Amino acid sequence: MMEAGVHFGHGTRKWNPRMAPYISTKRKGIHILNLTRTARFLSEACDLVFDAASKGKQFLIVGTKNKAADLIARAATRARCHYVNKKWLGGGMLTNWYTTETRLHKFRSLRTEQKTGRIHSLPKKDTAILKRQLSHLKTYLGGIKYMTGLPDIVIIVDQQEEYTALRKCITLGIPMICLIDTNCDPDLADISIPTNDDAIASIRLILNKLVFAICEGRSSYIRNS
Repeated sequence: MMEAGVHFGHGTRKWNPRMAPYISTKRKGIHILNLTRTARFLSEACDLVFDAASKGKQFLIVGTKNKAADLIARAATRARCHYVNKKWLGGGMLTNWYTTETRLHKFRSLRTEQKTGRIHSLPKKDTAILKRQLSHLKTYLGGIKYMTGLPDIVIIVDQQEEYTALRKCITLGIPMICLIDTNCDPDLADISIPTNDDAIASIRLILNKLVFAICEGRSSYIRNS
């Protein structure tokens, strides 16, 4: 964990006092996270996702930081999870599921028209408009194109960055696992994993552990089906 920089928090002036139990010390103006606590909560999170995956539950991974977007997509794809890695769409992506379903139906319809070539048989202006619509929908809905209902568990990579998604999950009562840095509130998620949420190596390490547990759980579900 130390090699991945998991222990590095934010500057001591930029912190949430509720994170005090998860901080071991401060060094050169930076809070240092207690890795024993990180390991404990990561283990609990892995147990939770393994158990859920072994029962066929569905996951949504949310992380829209530009530098982590590809990492989120790869991790989610490997574990056959849904994901949002560009922007959390307004209009109630989860809280107004009917609207999201309508958008997804439009997206799937346009993808089918593109694959069959029908989209190219239209007048050039119409083709250009539909291509722009498809590109927009792919960017924001591509990671949830196979989602048919609300997820059972949501994994949030950066609490501060994804605060809107976090609040929506709280409203809907969807269990959450959240990666939290020293400027976050550890009491908002069901399981909060103290970690450096700015370093790619740190995010990758935590996500890889969670994804491995999900994959193991899915294998168990298939064996027992």
